[in-house]
Amino acid sequence: MAGKVVALKGINQGSEKVHQAFFVIIRGPLGAGKTTISKELARDYNAHHISIDEILEKFNLEEWEDGYISEMSFLRVNEIAAKESMMQLENGLPVIFDGNFYYKSVILDLIGRLKEFEGIVITLAVPLEVCMRRDASRRSSLGENETRMVHKKSTEFNFGIEVNADRGRKEVLDNISRIIKKKMKN
Repeated sequence: MAGKVVALKGINQGSEKVHQAFFVIIRGPLGAGKTTISKELARDYNAHHISIDEILEKFNLEEWEDGYISEMSFLRVNEIAAKESMMQLENGLPVIFDGNFYYKSVILDLIGRLKEFEGIVITLAVPLEVCMRRDASRRSSLGENETRMVHKKSTEFNFGIEVNADRGRKEVLDNISRIIKKKMKN
C-alpha cells in the first residue's frame, strides 16, 4: 500500500508538544456523522477540513455509473483535494478529509498522493437504521433508497480503524482523539 498510513508522530519542543503535519481520512456511509465529526476534529486539531462532497459539487465532477458516483469522479476529486491539502501539510498543518470513500482504490490513490506525510484512516461504523434516521432528520434528506445504496457500497470493505459512530458525538470524538493521540506516541 502506498503511503505510510495509521501512524502519526509528534515532536517535542520544550514542554509543548508540536504536531508534525498529518492527515486523517474520515469515511463511512451517508448519515454516519462524517462531516460533523470531521469539522469538530479540524477545530480541535487546528486542522484544515476538506469535504469530498463539496469538491464534487463545486467542480461539477459527479458522473454516475451503475447507480453510484463513478470511481473516476472520485479520482478527479482526489487531484483537487491532494493539491489543496499539500499546501496545508507542507506548512505543518494537519488535514481532515471527510467522504464516503466507497472505492478502496480511491482511498489508496489519496494516500499515495500524500505519501510524504503520516496519515490515518477512520471508518465510522453505523447501522443502516441509524443512518436512515439521521438522514430523515436532515433539512435536505436524500431518502431511504439513497441511504440504503450508499450504506451498502461504503460498507463493502473494511479499511483503517473502525470506530462505532452509533454513540453520542462527544464519545465518538473522544474515541477518535484517543486513536490519534495513541498513534502520535508511536
